[in-house]
Formats: sequence, C-alpha cells, structure tokens
Amino acid sequence: MRYNASDFEEDLLTVAMTMTQNDVKDLALADRGKLRVEYAAHEMPVLALIRERFEKEKPLKGIRLAACLHVTSETANLAITLKAGGADVYVCASNPLSTQDDSAAHLVVHHDIPVFAIKGEDNDTYYKHINAVLDAKPHITMDDGADTVGVIHKERTDLVENIIGGTEETTTGVIRLRSMEREGVLLYPIVAVNDADTKHLFDNRYGTGQSTIDGMIRATNRLVAGKVFVVAGYGWCGRGLAMRARGMGADVVVTEVDATKAIEASLDGFRVMPMAEAVKIGDFFCTLTGDIHVIRPEHFVAMKDGAIVANSGHFDVELDLPGLAKVCTARRQVREFVEEFTVPSGNRIYVLGEGRLVNLAAAEGHPSAVMDMSFANQALASEWMVANGKSLERKVYSPPEHLDKEVARLKLHAMGVRIDVLTPEQEEYLNSWQLGT
Repeated sequence: MRYNASDFEEDLLTVAMTMTQNDVKDLALADRGKLRVEYAAHEMPVLALIRERFEKEKPLKGIRLAACLHVTSETANLAITLKAGGADVYVCASNPLSTQDDSAAHLVVHHDIPVFAIKGEDNDTYYKHINAVLDAKPHITMDDGADTVGVIHKERTDLVENIIGGTEETTTGVIRLRSMEREGVLLYPIVAVNDADTKHLFDNRYGTGQSTIDGMIRATNRLVAGKVFVVAGYGWCGRGLAMRARGMGADVVVTEVDATKAIEASLDGFRVMPMAEAVKIGDFFCTLTGDIHVIRPEHFVAMKDGAIVANSGHFDVELDLPGLAKVCTARRQVREFVEEFTVPSGNRIYVLGEGRLVNLAAAEGHPSAVMDMSFANQALASEWMVANGKSLERKVYSPPEHLDKEVARLKLHAMGVRIDVLTPEQEEYLNSWQLGT
C-alpha cells in the first residue's frame, strides 16, 4: 500500500489530538510553526549547545516542569531543550496576547509537549490554562511574571510539597516574588533569572528596545522621526527603548520617579520631566515601569490629538484603561491592535494592543539572538535548581555567577569573538591587597 506525505501529516495530527493534552488554536498550524521555530533556532546557538549536553546527560530526568512563558518560537526552542534534558514539560502562556499559535501547535504535534495557549484568550481561559499545567503537579515552575507562583500560593498550596523550586524570567515577576519573600509568604525557592547580567543587560535593553519599536510601528505604520517619544521608566527596558527611538530620529523625553535614573537619563542626552508635562507635547508614549496607572485619565485628556499610547511592561495595568473608558466620549477599533478613544476635548487617543505588552501583542517579541542568552539562563537555572533546590531556603536567589559567565562564554564563542585572558601576574595583582602603588 502506498502513502503520500499528507497521510503521514494526518496521522501525526490524530496522534497529537489523542495522545497529547493541549488547548491550542489549531493543530493544523504545526508545520508552519515548525518552520518558524527552526528559523529562530538559527540565532540561538548557546541554547543549542546546552541542548546537546542535556541530551547526553539528562539532568532533568523525571522532573515535571510547568513553564508559564510567552509561547513564541524562541520559547519553543527552550521547551525542546528542557525535554531533551529529560523533563516532562507542560507549557502555558504568560500573557493572553503573546502566543504564536503555530509555535504552540508545533510543540504539541512534533514534540509531544502539552501546550495550553491561544492568542487572544480571555481572562478565564488564561487562568484555566495555568491550572492545566499545574494539574501535572510540577517539581519546577518556570515563570514570566510569576503567575503560576501566584496561583499556587493563593489557590493550590497542596502542590507545594512536590515543588523543588522555580525560576522567574522578568523584572515584574521578580518584584512580586521579592515582595512575597519580604512578607514571609514565599513557599519555595526561586531563581531570579532576570538578575543574570546575560539576561537583563541584553534581553531587557536590546531585546525590549528593538521589539517595542517594532510592535508600535507594525500596529500604527506611523513615522517616528521628528516626533516626541515619551518613555516612562528608565530601567534597562526604558534605556533600550529610548536608545532605539532616538536612533530612529525621535526627540525622546523620559519620565521617572527615581532621582538617580533621572540623572542618568539626563546625562544620556534625554529630556526629563514629569508625565503631567510630557503629555502636553508627546506624540508617542510607552510605559516600561512595572508599576500601576503610570498614565491616568488626567494624562489622557491632556494629550494632543492623535497621540499613540502603548505599554511594554509585563502587565496591562500601567495604562489606566478603565479610567480612560469612563472619561472618553467614544471608542472604536480602527486597526488591528489599535483602539481609538475620543476624549471630551475632541482629541483622539490611540491605545495599542489593549494596553498589553506591545512587542508581543502587535509583533513577535524579542529577537532570537537575545532570547538565546535569556533561555540559556533558564535552562541552566532549572538544572541548578534540580541539583540544589532541596537545600535552599524559601528565598529569591540570583543565578550563580558561574552560570552567568558560562552563558557569556558560550555566546562569545558562537559569535566568533575572542577576548584576552589574565596573566598569572595580573591574577595575583587583582587578588592581593599587599601590592599598591
């Protein structure tokens, strides 16, 4: 009996639907997702090297791992790496608008990884999906925003007895977790992957900087050059966006609440002022603070006609959209990911991506090359947690320095970049207090 390729594709889909738990948009997207994931892998050589070692050593053998991350082609490569290390991986989305449906289908069909994520899912479905991965009774949680940790601590504390520890990807999640640690309510140890230099110095600055601009331009098709671009928050993400906006010809204004960061922004050549002043002159606005209601109704109503407002922080609370909805006189969807709000003055304000992180809501997230380092840190942190978690306290830990340095070393090797090595004399000088002038 002869078969053609479509027969095998149909068989594969049937197996995926009957054998692998999932709630994705359409399993028929799997082949398209495969191409997307392979394309991303080309720019992720560090993760590939870790995967090769994981396949031989199986450091995660027998571990159930619940990963609540943005389900993108880069995340798919991480999930494949974790499975190569022996883990049973369960994946859900860490944001309702960040899923790439074809990448999700690819993981289910071609890698037998349970995925629960649909781009545009409502809030109830979002938490249903989180609970679906928690139903696996994970030993390790892997978060981007600490939502699985939050659900476990609020609703599913019965799972804690099985949990060795967790990892956290982003600044916002680390803030939440350190708050839990201070209040004495954190029930298991967490590695703050965001603390790694090879994560926040590159992912946050270069990844967020480029991908946020990408999302805002894709959504609006508006010219940035010659416009006033307001960046709220001058952490590593804000630095990156300000840098990229200036590179595209914008007049960049920074708003801050931290005096030291405000000085830095000023010395970096940006205008610094309160949001109440910036709203009168801004053409583009983007929040990257990790805080709530950075742009409020009193700010929206003072904006110029045609102002474009976005958020690139993890949660959708940085823009007070319920407050805007109350004061506006009309609202309508004018483009995909662009909603127009008319305020009492008659001015029109354009909000992007429902106020969710615009780089994933309206674009594809960070470039693979920077996620290579971030997800290499995630993979190594998971391995370290499995090996050490039972001896750790219920605290938030920074990644061990040797793991961070190993990621940097592997990245330089992949880039073909060589650096100097200290001579014995230099080593002695740096380690001695007796050698002075």
